[in-house]
Amino acid sequence: MDERKSDHLKPVPPSLRSAIRRARVESAEQSEAVADLREAEVVRLELLLEAIRPVLDQAPEGLELFDPGIAHGERPRLFLDMISFVDLGHDRRTYRFFQDTRHGRVLIAESPLIERIVAAMTNYIARRLVEREQALASDWRSKDEAVSGAKASARALRLTGAARAKDAASPPVDAAAAGVAPGGRGWLAAIGDVFSFLLLTLGSIAFLTLACLGAYLAWSAWGRALWTAQFGAPPI
Repeated sequence: MDERKSDHLKPVPPSLRSAIRRARVESAEQSEAVADLREAEVVRLELLLEAIRPVLDQAPEGLELFDPGIAHGERPRLFLDMISFVDLGHDRRTYRFFQDTRHGRVLIAESPLIERIVAAMTNYIARRLVEREQALASDWRSKDEAVSGAKASARALRLTGAARAKDAASPPVDAAAAGVAPGGRGWLAAIGDVFSFLLLTLGSIAFLTLACLGAYLAWSAWGRALWTAQFGAPPI
């Protein structure tokens, strides 16, 4: 029955070239759509940059803390400084203001209104300026403390040097007049050592004598009788 069908009713075999051509057309259309979305995001970020520019112009002159600029990539971003940026959400209309911290990325503000994002960025700029002032003040205090410590150390060194110079300038003491032996010790100290040795020797002898006398008296009083009762005739 298939042979009896007309030619326009017969199935057409698939063509790889036609499929590739269709895939290229679809990819081009998607690329154009993505490019249009990215261009729209860049335009929104440029509007935000123009809105925040007057606030940045009020910062102190010569301050290099803020350097705004748009990074053109897969997801365009408006960087305010090295640690904060603004991008658009998945709807390509909502602004999201982020800050990178030591504990991760923090969402500071999120709104489709430029005014709210500009207010959040202004508050952020003010906080960064205050943090910079506090850091500079801390550095000045550290420098003052270091200078004070250096001055105190130098003063202590000067006093120590003066004391040493005074000791060096004092007249030497006559060793013979002070009774100091050439070896560095006086003859009075040597006599004291000999006397101490004699006292220790005599004390030891007296202690041994008293101990022996006490032992003899105890033996004579009850030790001999106890020995005789227990063991028989005493040895002495």
